[in-house]
Amino acid sequence: MTIRRMDNVLIVVDDLDAVLSFFVELGMELEGRGPAEGPWVERVIGLEDVRQEIAMLRTPDGHGRIELAMFHEPKAIRPEPGNAPANTLGIRRIMFAVDDIEDVIARLHTHGAELVGELVRYEDSYRLCYVRGPEDIIVGLAEQLG
Repeated sequence: MTIRRMDNVLIVVDDLDAVLSFFVELGMELEGRGPAEGPWVERVIGLEDVRQEIAMLRTPDGHGRIELAMFHEPKAIRPEPGNAPANTLGIRRIMFAVDDIEDVIARLHTHGAELVGELVRYEDSYRLCYVRGPEDIIVGLAEQLG
């Protein structure tokens, strides 16, 4: 049996409002927000006494989702090193296709986002960049050319 789809990616955050605003500015749509706690959550994630708030976002086409989680209990643990470079093990970024990359960069800049490297052109196919947003979350942006 094969998988049917990728359902969502979880990002644990300290400031749910700031990260939520960042992804909404990017163009994602809020599906819902609320608490997630109780025995079923604790059994699924393997932690005790869980109190968290989650927000589920979806891409405009309805196929991609990001789940944001802010833990009240137990407190979230920050990975080391902070502001990790692109060659750090683990999930490093989420890539989004956009229509106007310069406009997206400018709008995300108002939410504290900064370019990781440079906005570059890949042959005659794409303009690409990485942007570091709130809580050091890195998103890749790709504008298809032609």
